[in-house]
Amino acid sequence: MGKWVFGYGSLIWRPGFDFMNKAPALLRGAHRQLCIYSFTHRGTEDCPGLVFGLDRGGACRGMAFEVDPQFWDKTYAYLHAREQQNGVYRETLRRVTLDDGRHVDALVYLADPRHKQYAGRLGLEDQLKLVRQGQGQAGPNTEYVVNTYAHLVEMGIQDHGLDALVNALKKD
Repeated sequence: MGKWVFGYGSLIWRPGFDFMNKAPALLRGAHRQLCIYSFTHRGTEDCPGLVFGLDRGGACRGMAFEVDPQFWDKTYAYLHAREQQNGVYRETLRRVTLDDGRHVDALVYLADPRHKQYAGRLGLEDQLKLVRQGQGQAGPNTEYVVNTYAHLVEMGIQDHGLDALVNALKKD
């Protein structure tokens, strides 16, 4: 049996690591939110973007990836470099429920509300401004938001706040 990783944003559509299996999954106790200022991947400190984090409360549907134990160290090192570059996420193990009803413990990255890059809950206009201006090492912030949204829709996951944001971005 492998080790699991829970993806809720770009990990859904660009995991960047090898996995044995993947399955839609539900995490309780945290929800997906554009609540992290991006200073590297999708923005800069002078012109931040906005990326997803798992914020306290609610639940989040995402994708769980099962990693072969023999590749875990390599996968963990990759994820640590990708997600923990500036310490905005708290790394933890959380129980998730796979679509087939099984419960597994998965590596999860939760937003740290004490970190300077934590944006909290922003209104639509503030989100639009940040996403439109964000451009970082991984490309434009709009690309990140629209790609994540498209993959959530593909999975049958609806997010009304994200619907409004993406609809506004498509008018640009």
